[in-house]
Amino acid sequence: MTEEPTPVSDDRPLNRLERRKKRTRAALIAAAQEFMAAGKLNVPIQDISQAADVGVGSFYNHFETKEDLFEAAINEILDAHGALLDALTESIDDPAEKFAFSFRLTGRMFPQPASRIVLNHGLAPITADRGLAPRAKRDIAAAAAAGRLHVADPKLAMAVTAGVLLGLGELLQAEPERDAAQNTDRVAEDLLRMFGMSADEAHQLCCKPLDFDTLGQLQAAVQP
Repeated sequence: MTEEPTPVSDDRPLNRLERRKKRTRAALIAAAQEFMAAGKLNVPIQDISQAADVGVGSFYNHFETKEDLFEAAINEILDAHGALLDALTESIDDPAEKFAFSFRLTGRMFPQPASRIVLNHGLAPITADRGLAPRAKRDIAAAAAAGRLHVADPKLAMAVTAGVLLGLGELLQAEPERDAAQNTDRVAEDLLRMFGMSADEAHQLCCKPLDFDTLGQLQAAVQP
């Protein structure tokens, strides 16, 4: 079981021991993300500890197994992704547009190393209860309730979205010469049409400009 950072009251600064534990945990997660992005999932704990510049004993102060560390590394990426998607879509009232916006931003991140970490673990991270999945599920259900999309089963629609997203990510990683933005927008438009939106409106939604300053923030936040 992963040891989470010690809860600290907002009005009390971290003491020296807590700061050191936080730095050690962050270093282990960062090292794990580097190995995961490179596809080195069989790396020994000793190598991860060495890359993090900590002792093996320090590893076991924070994580029981390498799998616990890898799970924490993925969750950190998903949580950062989810928090920024919330911030970037906060002002969007239309749930269908919010869904399209989140999908378009996520697809543009596939050339980043952090995406390789997620893709190496298949559908599990994409359908997890953090990151894009719960937000997409929420927005699909809200759009269906508002008559913006026509789906009988939002969970099934989310499963379709996850599969499409995984396939898109694998294609963009395998063929880096492809334009990630153009391909992502095309797929997002197809999804909206599949979910009952008119072709014209789907095209308009997926042609809306994105704020590339905030996209840069999103990419930086999940960069290993």
